Amino acid sequence: MNNIIEISGLNVMHGDLRALADVSMNIESGKIVSIIGANGAGKSTLLNTIMGVHAPAAGAIRFEGRDITKMRTSKIASLGLAMTPEGSRVFADMSVMENLLMGAYLPGAKKAKAGQLEKVYDMFPVLKEKSAQLASFLSGGQRQMLSIARAIMMNPKVIICDEISLGLAPVIIHDIYAKVKELNAEGITFLLVEQEIKRSLRHADYSYVMVKGRVVMEGKSSGLSREAVSDAYFGINQFA
Repeated sequence: MNNIIEISGLNVMHGDLRALADVSMNIESGKIVSIIGANGAGKSTLLNTIMGVHAPAAGAIRFEGRDITKMRTSKIASLGLAMTPEGSRVFADMSVMENLLMGAYLPGAKKAKAGQLEKVYDMFPVLKEKSAQLASFLSGGQRQMLSIARAIMMNPKVIICDEISLGLAPVIIHDIYAKVKELNAEGITFLLVEQEIKRSLRHADYSYVMVKGRVVMEGKSSGLSREAVSDAYFGINQFA
């Protein structure tokens, strides 16, 4: 097994609150891995810690065998990790093209800028059509497309998506996940945060369930029952 991200014994504090408690995960290269959990489970905190936004009180994060626990976010991104934040956040007062070019800001991404731009326009033709338009005028689904496209512009090895389907219509969610599958087939590893259990298990190769800052269940998605994951998700029985 070739793990591209290894997380061991991660603890994160928000003041006196323990947001993550002894979290350990292995993200296999070339796979789609899902983190399932309700609001407040610690999912976003985990992603932000991986990207260097939060400093852990204990534990370690390794990317391709390299310790990135205390690295700056810009350095982590330069190694090949890209993130699409929760809420389809884009630079609203910038054009679609300017948003995309922001994704190619780092030196390694600049070298691949032309090819990556062609790639995102092939994947998301609507972004090419609206390249001169301000991002604030895009629909929710188009903003999510732009967020993913901006991550692609970084020429990443891993794309981390926080609540990739939040607030989107079912037809848009279907299209977004089709693009995730397409990119994954090209070798990009995905770490997805989701609240919707059925969707997570259907699309991910491996899933983790988080409750109150802890991993309470994990396994190959095909081998996890929706009922058992639901029990863990809502903290029923031994997970209460």
